[in-house]
Amino acid sequence: MNEERTTDYEIKLDIFEGPLDLLLYLIKKNEIDIYNIPVALITQQYLEYLDIIKSLNLDLAGEYLVMASTLLHIKSRLLLPVPEEPSAEETEDDPRADLVRQLLEYQAFKEAAAQLSSRPMLERDVFKRSAALPVEPRKKDAGEEELVEVSIFELIDAFSRLVSRLDKKELLEIDLEKLSLTDIINDVMERLTREKNLTFEELLGEKKDRRRIVYTFLAILELIRLKMIKAYQTTAFGVIRIFPAVEA
Repeated sequence: MNEERTTDYEIKLDIFEGPLDLLLYLIKKNEIDIYNIPVALITQQYLEYLDIIKSLNLDLAGEYLVMASTLLHIKSRLLLPVPEEPSAEETEDDPRADLVRQLLEYQAFKEAAAQLSSRPMLERDVFKRSAALPVEPRKKDAGEEELVEVSIFELIDAFSRLVSRLDKKELLEIDLEKLSLTDIINDVMERLTREKNLTFEELLGEKKDRRRIVYTFLAILELIRLKMIKAYQTTAFGVIRIFPAVEA
């Protein structure tokens, strides 16, 4: 059986937020206390995400590899035997302390940036003399759930789950259909224009072979980079739905 190659080219995207974002996502996903990070678990999952990114031929910034080395270094220090009578300095020296400090500082700045971004343009980028009247928040309709925009890592997680389910089927079907990333991008936009919003699996339709899943995922990433679509979910780690960035 010939091993199928996903793509013959490398794709460079500038939508990856950074290694600290990935670490915060893994901490949130595993419901971990940020002050007591299980480094072995986080390092394993971090490396798994890097493997997925590299398997898709996505360009990987060097800072992700630096963080991987940092995690492995911390993990190795934690595995060192503890002296029977450690000194005061050895007792207080937690190899995770510096990483926790970076995460807390980054999280604080990220939350502040999100609050500023959510403010209306008036009084954010444009100011006037008189104070604006308070605007009451829009009331949700009955049964309507709040949508939260997802990060690139949540999309990778959804992609990984879909591929892992496919691998268990052990299908030997040969598909000679020619796929083009441009064609998939156009197909995604046409369907979203018609349907208004779709899940990742709905975008795939009946054909859920590995090659189509990869191309559809790459098309979604490229369209997000171009700010033509946005991805939302109703609850943490719930179903991800894709929407056009601007309704026709």
